[in-house]
Amino acid sequence: MRSTGFPAPPLVLVLAAIVSVQFGGALAATLVPEIGAGGSVVLRLLFATSILCSVARPRLRGHRRTAWVTVLAFGLALGLMNLSFYGSLAHLPIGVAVTVEFLGPLTLATALSRRLRDLGAVLAAALGVLLISEALQTPWRDLEWTGLGLAALAGACWAAYILASRRAGREFASLDGLALAMGVALVVALPFGLGSVPSWTGEAVAKGLGIAVLSSVLPYSLELSALRRISPGVFGILLSLEPAAAALAGLLVLGQRLTATQLGGMALVVLASALVMGAGQRKDPAASGG
Repeated sequence: MRSTGFPAPPLVLVLAAIVSVQFGGALAATLVPEIGAGGSVVLRLLFATSILCSVARPRLRGHRRTAWVTVLAFGLALGLMNLSFYGSLAHLPIGVAVTVEFLGPLTLATALSRRLRDLGAVLAAALGVLLISEALQTPWRDLEWTGLGLAALAGACWAAYILASRRAGREFASLDGLALAMGVALVVALPFGLGSVPSWTGEAVAKGLGIAVLSSVLPYSLELSALRRISPGVFGILLSLEPAAAALAGLLVLGQRLTATQLGGMALVVLASALVMGAGQRKDPAASGG
């Protein structure tokens, strides 16, 4: 990750990162029923922390107290984001979960921009989420409130994660802050996943390794390389494709099909996200969620 980067064009790198994250999420959706959301998160973070720390070799000495507070907040947001998102996958198709989760960074970007146009985009995205949740066609008592609530919580944690990651980027060199935050997130997730250890089979561990690579290590390295040669605005627009990529991954890996109404709602969220995030609000690769 400290090399000069991948030789592919930056557009290809960002799209590859998007696909990698969402197919990692689809793989996680197959693991959650086996060992639970907590166990799946612990496995992912265990491998991701090990890989990132071995590559980044973060320096532990010489940091201010405020830097460590930032890492703790960063790791807490990361751990809770993963726990709530993986929990939502037990109740929702991955395309729906990612779309609802995406409201977190979208709302944050709008709050930071304070432009009336962006507020309109968020209202359009909210309508999109209403459509994709099927709240207009389904009786309220039959809605997947647990899944929707967990996805919304993941979105709020994603927004906090973006703020903390930017602060960590100023306090720590290279990937040091991210690697240390991964370790904190692992500690946060441990109480929720330790009980699943006896049910960890060889297949489950292999899936955990795959999720760590697809959802953390590979996309972070691809995005870091792409950002050396692409503007933050273009980067933000491309990352707005994540809900659509999640729907594709859900279809190909899990056989999850969304209705025409849900696809229309997803299109609203993608367009709103492209409008808001294309303004350059989302500037660092650590902002990637899921």
